[in-house]
Amino acid sequence: MPKQNNRKNEHVSLSEKFYEQGVSSFKDIRFVHHSFPQMDVKDVDLSVSFNGLDFEVPFFINAMSGGSRWTGKVNEKLAIIARETGLAIATGSVSAALKDPEQESTFKVVRETNPKGLVFANLGAGHGLKNAKKVVDILQADALQIHINAPQEIVMPEGDREFSEWISNLQEIAEGLDVPVIAKEVGFGMSRETIHLLESIGIKLIDISGSGGTNFAQIENYRRTDQKLDDLESWGQTTVESLLEAQEVVQHAHIIASGGIRRPIEIVKALSLGASLTGLSSQFMHMALEDVEQAIETIQGWKSELASTMTLLGAKSITDLQKTQLIISGQSADWCTARNISIQKYASRS
Repeated sequence: MPKQNNRKNEHVSLSEKFYEQGVSSFKDIRFVHHSFPQMDVKDVDLSVSFNGLDFEVPFFINAMSGGSRWTGKVNEKLAIIARETGLAIATGSVSAALKDPEQESTFKVVRETNPKGLVFANLGAGHGLKNAKKVVDILQADALQIHINAPQEIVMPEGDREFSEWISNLQEIAEGLDVPVIAKEVGFGMSRETIHLLESIGIKLIDISGSGGTNFAQIENYRRTDQKLDDLESWGQTTVESLLEAQEVVQHAHIIASGGIRRPIEIVKALSLGASLTGLSSQFMHMALEDVEQAIETIQGWKSELASTMTLLGAKSITDLQKTQLIISGQSADWCTARNISIQKYASRS
């Protein structure tokens, strides 16, 4: 088996191996309950639209897989789930297909299985506009995620060690591509300085992808045969911390939340912290590997649960959730104190 294919298989199998070790940062967030919702469940609108992209619900299947025969089969399962539930879906990095055209089919299967759905391609920040156009064309993609993963690359035995052109690559792609571009972390979170920098170069969609879900430093450490870089397994900010950071500076970009989101209540909390959309990876991977039909049934149930929870909060729309009152405690509150972020404003919103 080619080395690239083996690495793609290892990423998926190790993500599943460490699935139970994820720790949600959303335990630090509580809603203030008010006894009268003053609305009905039928009044809830779960749809979200921005930058020419229309989502039936405020969550989607985030980037995971592709690049080998086995992961192509996984992508097909995920695409079936997306098609049957109306979810948008992102593939894993299509760079594998650029290196080996025989692997294109492991990504194309997403569009072939889900021809009318929203499909996002994915590529690393080390690539320029030419390759970005290629992967969008391969998938007939509606948007392109550019993943930003310096800690993973550092720990990865065969990872990149040159990052100086990442910003210029991102700007070139954002300016030259004719579909929306999403700047995406991969589980290490973002600071307000990063959000400000991304907005300054014209990025309008930002996936802060904090820690709490798939830990790529842990995965790459497991793959190492020489000295481990154990300390980097706790690197970065949580999803909650990253959302709080983003709200301090974001001006025009839409924030996407991912990283350790596995339940409808965590989707609602992320949206209440300012996200316009949420992405789930390891949870959907786990569900797809277990039972596709059950996954479809579960996701349909989630839609009802989201509407019910939003009703309790008196929120008829996703944007209404950003008016809900939140109590922030624990590690997230400590982070806010250290970074001089006010948490009182979240408790007194209306």
